Amino acid sequence: MADVRVIIQRDSEREERVVTTGTTAAALFEGDRSVVAARVGGRLRDLSYELADGDEVEPVEIGSPDGLDILRHSTAHVMAQAVQDLFPEAKLGIGPPIRDGFYYDFDVPEPFTPDDLKRIEKRMQEIIKRGQRFSRRVTSDEEAREELAGEPYKLELIGLKGNAAEAAEGASAEVGAGELTIYDNLDAKTGELCWKDLCRGPHLPTTRNIPAFKLMRSAAAYWRGSEKNPQLQRIYGTAWPSKDELKAYLEFLAEAEKRDHRKLGAELDLFSIPEELGSGLAVFHPKGGTVRRVMEDYSRRRHEEAGYEFVNTPHISKERLFEISGHLPNYADAMFPPLEFEGQNYRLKAMNCPMHNLIFKARGRSYRELPLRLFEFGTVYRYEKSGVVHGLTRARGFTQDDSHIYCTKEQMPDELDNLLTFVLNLLRDYGLSDFYLELSTRDDSEKFIGEPEEWEEATEALRQAAGKQGLELVMDPGGAAYYGPKISVQARDAIGRTWQMSTIQVDFQQPKRFELEYTAADGSRRRPVMIHRALFGSIERFFAVLLEHYAGAFPAWLAPVQAVGIPVGDAHVPYLEEFAAQARAAGLRMEVDSSADRMQKKIRNAQKSKVPFMIIAGDDDMAAGAVSFRYRDGSQKNGVPREEAVAEMVKAVEARVQV
Repeated sequence: MADVRVIIQRDSEREERVVTTGTTAAALFEGDRSVVAARVGGRLRDLSYELADGDEVEPVEIGSPDGLDILRHSTAHVMAQAVQDLFPEAKLGIGPPIRDGFYYDFDVPEPFTPDDLKRIEKRMQEIIKRGQRFSRRVTSDEEAREELAGEPYKLELIGLKGNAAEAAEGASAEVGAGELTIYDNLDAKTGELCWKDLCRGPHLPTTRNIPAFKLMRSAAAYWRGSEKNPQLQRIYGTAWPSKDELKAYLEFLAEAEKRDHRKLGAELDLFSIPEELGSGLAVFHPKGGTVRRVMEDYSRRRHEEAGYEFVNTPHISKERLFEISGHLPNYADAMFPPLEFEGQNYRLKAMNCPMHNLIFKARGRSYRELPLRLFEFGTVYRYEKSGVVHGLTRARGFTQDDSHIYCTKEQMPDELDNLLTFVLNLLRDYGLSDFYLELSTRDDSEKFIGEPEEWEEATEALRQAAGKQGLELVMDPGGAAYYGPKISVQARDAIGRTWQMSTIQVDFQQPKRFELEYTAADGSRRRPVMIHRALFGSIERFFAVLLEHYAGAFPAWLAPVQAVGIPVGDAHVPYLEEFAAQARAAGLRMEVDSSADRMQKKIRNAQKSKVPFMIIAGDDDMAAGAVSFRYRDGSQKNGVPREEAVAEMVKAVEARVQV
């Protein structure tokens, strides 16, 4: 047999090896159970792939991002097999890997129940123990149509093929522009076909390579994401390289559920989303309104100190405005339908920047006015599909803390540097501190407008500004807005989840489209550079992030009620009311619980409300002109003079510390 020379690439080490013709990638990593696939010439392959002369082969470990996707997609296949074993009438949709798990869509007569999921999980365990082999097979479109004649959704994907990834979320896991393949699940002993699915792969060698999984829930989902298509049943699951990792993930989910802002919003009486208003449209209750006001007031003060000027714009405008800006051609699907009025179409405002451009254009501008920093808490409306609306984090009506800076090209580098520093420092003031940056650039899509040279200049300016922060920079090719590249500040919360916070975008295009100009020092007319910046993203979303980050226990400066007075008995209520008036005069938000509840019940109520300070007063406190502190952790400090007690709370508020 002829020799085949291959290169094994592990991290920075390269090893040349000579093997015989017919040797598979699995043989290169024999004995290493962590390797589940191989990357050959940059392309992911099954371990059963037969090596060719000159191949460069890199092992793919199960715990790597690609390895996790392969594990989870293989588990999705096992789940689909189990479903069709138990529900033979089920028709297959799509089953891709997703972050931390996988899903598969099925067309079934009745929705799945929790008991159904238990049965499916048990059947999956049986399939895994049998060690069925995942076997790749190339097929033609005609052969695939014949084999999958009973699977109407698979037939549709075959017809879409090269465009399937765009036509249906997750379809790229099944078909693409290249050859069509089917994966067979084969009995480990007899080689008999147990099940098959249209799939691009790769997959694990056998079902025994699935160490730990769990089915999470089922939900309705429209085929290809369109409400015009049939509604399928989607089962979500998760899979991990070890049982310990699965256990840790489930514990993480339990903690995340405790912190869910929708749950806390109801428990703490902060906000609600009434059915009468509609999905994605929230109302803030008095306590939530207090938190929001404090957030906004602090942000306003910091912006004033940084030289921003405040503006206001309407909630609706003629449709033509968004045609000029380019939003209507690019974002029409995210905008509410037009309203016809006096023979013209109007639109609810989905973004503030076109109106800020009109403010800049309202009169002549001199270079002496630049940089001009406009700022607005501007409420906008987005036509989000019902399937993606999620509490305050994905809403249909929300308020952006939106800023647009107009500057010269010469001012742009310093402005971006200062702007990014300002953004990060302000986020730190609210208690977030673990960041990385993401730089979104253009690709060759037709959606991007403007000259490549302009994009290169804008992208490099953002890259330079990001580099000065000393933070990790992650590239996001093709993720830019249609008019310019952007930096996104990604923040990790208290339990390690990542949230996109501030965005900064450099825009050379809208100044052209709106014909914005300023008079330069030499008297010539020039175009300004426009920088878009949303610091919180939206007030509602940032509120939700902070609520989950702090698990409802806001630091004293943000807490809706900073202190609650708890009398030992009714006779002590007037004394605490007097102290509360003293605290309120110092700018603190304090209430006194004068209800008929017993003292211990009042303490429990304050703890449930996550109030930072509980102020207790009894006979000894009254006699000494003092109060007793009880803190969130249950510790207590007695006999604190009233002036010192007020000063301690004021100090905690001013320092924005957690207590």
